[in-house]
Amino acid sequence: MCVTVRTPSQLAAEVAEIPAVLERQAMVTAPALAALVAQLRERERWQVATLARGSSDHAAGFLATLLMRQGVWTTSVPLSQFTLYASPLAGEGVCAVALSQSGQSPDLCCGLEALRSRGALTVAMVNETASPLAARARHVLPLAAGPELSVAATKSCVAQFALAARWVAAWCDDRALAEALPTLPALARVALATDWWAGTSARERLVAADRLFVLGRGVGLTAAQEIALKLKEVCGIHAEACSTAEVRHGPQALLTAGYPVVCIATPGPEEAGARALAAELRARGAAVWRVGAPAGGPVDWPLPAMDEARLAPIPLLVSAYGLVEALARARGRDPDRPPIIEKVTRTE
Repeated sequence: MCVTVRTPSQLAAEVAEIPAVLERQAMVTAPALAALVAQLRERERWQVATLARGSSDHAAGFLATLLMRQGVWTTSVPLSQFTLYASPLAGEGVCAVALSQSGQSPDLCCGLEALRSRGALTVAMVNETASPLAARARHVLPLAAGPELSVAATKSCVAQFALAARWVAAWCDDRALAEALPTLPALARVALATDWWAGTSARERLVAADRLFVLGRGVGLTAAQEIALKLKEVCGIHAEACSTAEVRHGPQALLTAGYPVVCIATPGPEEAGARALAAELRARGAAVWRVGAPAGGPVDWPLPAMDEARLAPIPLLVSAYGLVEALARARGRDPDRPPIIEKVTRTE
């Protein structure tokens, strides 16, 4: 009898490290975070400009969502403004935050250097603290994710989401967020033990899919963007992330019968609308997989119970990465080695 042995992927191994990463980050980042917050409090008002690409840009979107709810104007700056157009953007009163795993990309370094030269307070949220990007920052916030070898960023991306929440809690004196942060490792462990793939209905539709929508709103949209990227690069599916509100402004014209949709209903003010949309799309014949907390109603892929809804993307991504890894295998792909893509991407 021939027995097939499933060799663990590097991606799966790195996802399994996430609870330990979150525990380590809380200790490693604390001194640098305290120094940054102290300097930020020397000035009454700041605008925050984020610089990032790929998974890091999704974490930047999460940071922006949290900060704007605190009344802090936050903008994602296209890096072409620095590398192609030499735009004369002012830096006074700006906290410029560059997010990266490797800290190697020339366009990130260029943008942060330009804003620093114009008076911005520069911050690097980076895994490689000895990188060129970190050298251009006044404050370096280490992700503390450890070496990441699989091409797709997983534990470093979750570390960026967690670090964003830690920063907002500290800077904005958000007691509810601060009190919830110590629960992150436990939430990640519950998410690791929640096998979405094993519980997936109509699995063959996912395996055969060549296109897919991932829908969410608020903090859920930032997770949807990250999941869609992983479905592209790891599984080879043309996945598009869209807001549960924005999808009604044109994109829903694509949603013919059987069209695969992942609809994320993170707990919070966005939940009711996402659940209503999922029900509507199912009634129209779309193949919908619902993500959310079971306490809010029926779901296909559950989230763990949590006290602070704003942290939902973190366990959500942990479970989603497990699904992506299993789906890639089912589609005959190597989760660790997507075609063409390299671990470190350098763009000008």
